[in-house]
Amino acid sequence: MHSANQFGYTRERRRFGRQCLFSDRNQLMLSINPSKRQRCQFVLRNPVHQATQLGRQLAYTIMETENVTLAEHGMYHYEGGWPKEVNIKDEESTLRHRKKIERDDNWGGQVIGLIHHAVDVAEKNTTMNIYQDFFVDLTTESGGGGGEDIKSAFESRQKNIFHDPEIIRRPVSVLDWTPNDVRRFLVLHTNIPLERPLPGEEANKKELVRKEEKKKITLITPLVKQEPVLNTNDFYIWNLENPLKPMITFNSDDKVLKSLYCPKDENWIAGGLQSGKICLWNSKMGGQPVSICPLEAAHREPVAALCWVHSKTNTEFYTGSYDGSVKYWDGRNLDNPLQELLMDPEMTDDQVRSRSHGVTVMEFEYTIPIRFIVASDMGSIFIGNRKGMTPMETLAAGNYRLFHGPIRSVERNPFFVKNFLITGDWCAKIWAEECKGSPLTFLVKKRNQILCGSWSTARCSLFVTGDIEGELDFWDMLLSQRLPIFNVNFSSRVLSVRFRSDGEFLAVGLGNGDIQILEMDKAMKHSTSKDKALMVAMFEREQLRCKLLEGRVEEIKLRHRLTAADLERKTLLEMQQQTTMEPLDPDNPDEFLRLITSDEEFRNVLNSFQDYVLKVDRKRQLRECIMEVTDFEVEHTVPSIEKISNTPRPSDIDEDVS
Repeated sequence: MHSANQFGYTRERRRFGRQCLFSDRNQLMLSINPSKRQRCQFVLRNPVHQATQLGRQLAYTIMETENVTLAEHGMYHYEGGWPKEVNIKDEESTLRHRKKIERDDNWGGQVIGLIHHAVDVAEKNTTMNIYQDFFVDLTTESGGGGGEDIKSAFESRQKNIFHDPEIIRRPVSVLDWTPNDVRRFLVLHTNIPLERPLPGEEANKKELVRKEEKKKITLITPLVKQEPVLNTNDFYIWNLENPLKPMITFNSDDKVLKSLYCPKDENWIAGGLQSGKICLWNSKMGGQPVSICPLEAAHREPVAALCWVHSKTNTEFYTGSYDGSVKYWDGRNLDNPLQELLMDPEMTDDQVRSRSHGVTVMEFEYTIPIRFIVASDMGSIFIGNRKGMTPMETLAAGNYRLFHGPIRSVERNPFFVKNFLITGDWCAKIWAEECKGSPLTFLVKKRNQILCGSWSTARCSLFVTGDIEGELDFWDMLLSQRLPIFNVNFSSRVLSVRFRSDGEFLAVGLGNGDIQILEMDKAMKHSTSKDKALMVAMFEREQLRCKLLEGRVEEIKLRHRLTAADLERKTLLEMQQQTTMEPLDPDNPDEFLRLITSDEEFRNVLNSFQDYVLKVDRKRQLRECIMEVTDFEVEHTVPSIEKISNTPRPSDIDEDVS
């Protein structure tokens, strides 16, 4: 008989901490040699049908408990706790009530109990001197200088982890919290691979998938007694306190790429399929969609973006696709869209699909009911107006190029709705509609591609970004604009992040199909009025700076345009003069002179040359010429010189005297 040693370990689940991961390994833990004394007492029994279990049998149960929130409140007692019917300003009324209480038999015991409690509080207060300076003797390394430098690091605790129920793990594409129930959230998995495998890995991956499917069929067959059907297009609604089984499961015959709750009516969930169709699910029923659009009304390519908009019936929404089109739907009738637009960057009513940008993200804010924003795969932002009847009127606000690659996420700040957080390629930018093509205040650049980003719903200056290497960074604009204040590393890429409405929990969707629920630190869950005032001042200052820079750029462009216009006008005038000039007659000198004088540049050069010639002649006229005579010329040409000159020479005078 072979018997195995078993040991049962019992402990409360909340004391285990994180999930225990077990693995198979061959290791010799203990070796016990057989005992000759006990061998004689062994009795052979063959066969043996008896189970041996030394541990207690425990039943597995699931119990959900409500969280109890405790809070401390204080009260100021100026003169006891008077009832509402007693006027404390009336002395007779208070005296009458005091005498009434003193006649009660329990009055003495209550006073003694209050005295004991007051004495305990007074003794606690006297144990500490509130005017004493503490932490003065600390060193600089440990936070000296009165304790001003003592800081606690930011942290986040893992609340729960949710796995994809399918054996073949699918990456998470959408996370959405239920609008009116903070305990539930929607998770959409997509079975489209994130990256193509290498040529050598493709055969191994197919073999692994085949083995996993065979293993799943082997496990399910003894229980269900039928051939299972693997459906990898399901998405779920989970309960925050139960990570074992989803609450509601939604099915689809096609791959679902996008699904979101209706913010004003959580009973409806809109979704976009890979085939381009649009469908609606009932969040209470689950299962297959209740309505789906026909193929002739659907998009030509997979649906990549979806957003609900404000309406009286709460059934209207926009969808965007990679084919460059945006369609406006009414959930009550999906046979035909109400409106269709093409994201053509050229502002004309005659839109062309060939030059339209593919849509990746759409955003709508209920406090601004006429505006919606469309982000493209070419890095551009389109601002739409819902009241526009034509494409020119709808996209009159223009489009701006902000990134070099596709935009991953666009989200407004919950406290300052005019400011956006936009993530794409290798950076994240904070942008405002007034700033057009330049980022506002903040620009984050990383070596890894940033795949998602989200503003905190509790703290106005906090937002998170997730990249392709599994790094989740927390940024606070009031604390540091260069480095993140806190980061968490995961084993897989971060595809989606979303804060709960109260800002207490953060849902993180990973590439391996897991959803991590992180509980925020106390300092990251609240925002004071001072923080909001600082953020307002920062945004206003940066908007003014961006407007000044835009004005300077426009001034430089205008100067270049004027210079180019003057040069063009001058060239055009010269061409007109050349065309209007009559043919030259070689025998007529007047026409030749007219041709020379018509050229302004030649005329100026000729005038300057004539002025120079006149100046030279004038200098020549004013110059005096004095001829000097040598001694040889004096001896041979004395008579002639005397005739020429009336004044006698000094040499002649000397000779006469002698």
